[in-house]
Amino acid sequence: MAIPDTHRSNFDTLLRAAADGNQALLECRDAVTKEPRYVLCAVERGARDYALIPFGHLQEGNPFEAYLPPGELG
Repeated sequence: MAIPDTHRSNFDTLLRAAADGNQALLECRDAVTKEPRYVLCAVERGARDYALIPFGHLQEGNPFEAYLPPGELG
């Protein structure tokens, strides 16, 4: 299965943000369940302000139980 170009581009952005020290981990709320989520963000700095760009949240519990590795269909 090929990774879509948009996801690859977003991953590259996240790598650049990490290399530049422009990342943040925020405590947010899930828009539907209102449960806490810990969201990995890139920080885009402007001349006078900044934007936080969410990329995903950290998996609760054991992440090895939440995902199947490539090639394993379960």
